[in-house]
Amino acid sequence: MDLHLAQAEPLGGLAGWAVSLMDSLGGLGAAVIVGLDNLFPPIPSELVLPLAGFSASQGTFSLLAALAWTTFGSVAGAVIVYWLGALLGRDRTRALLLRIPLVKASDFDRTEAWFAKHGTKAVFFGRMVPIFRSLISLPAGIERMPFGRFLVLTTLGSLIWNTLFVVAGYLLGANWHVVNDYAGIFQYVVIGAVAIALAVFVVTRLRDRVRA
Repeated sequence: MDLHLAQAEPLGGLAGWAVSLMDSLGGLGAAVIVGLDNLFPPIPSELVLPLAGFSASQGTFSLLAALAWTTFGSVAGAVIVYWLGALLGRDRTRALLLRIPLVKASDFDRTEAWFAKHGTKAVFFGRMVPIFRSLISLPAGIERMPFGRFLVLTTLGSLIWNTLFVVAGYLLGANWHVVNDYAGIFQYVVIGAVAIALAVFVVTRLRDRVRA
């Protein structure tokens, strides 16, 4: 049995599949998996990145190649989402959101104004936050943030985030999964915060309707 696969088995099929793809395609395999994180959030980069670092420590590819390929994958996935948002467009997005129960036109207008003011920081730091990492490119495309600026911010944010996890996996070696354990806690905190925010939004809107 392959050493990489043996180390990946305790975390289940996703880790084993990721290792198999990286063993077969090298750095390109890591890029594909990380890129999919932008399109399918259930594929967590917090799992794949330290695993890529571990693969680099085993000689599948170099540490520099791991950083380069994973960052390329992150940026490529983000660019796809950006252009999907650009194709969807502002007016169509606004019309679709207004079909959602409890959502008002003012919600979209406030969000649009906030992004116009803080979009640069949102795209950069959003690359380092679970869930938002996969979503932040969509409003950037919808609001047609200059593509060059989007590309630079996304590359820098992704490189910082990827470096932390890839290097940690490289240094930890066979214990790379420890990184995923701690990252999972952070992800649960983010999910919990989003759930609370949604609950507050729904309760507030329902209460306003009753009062009206």
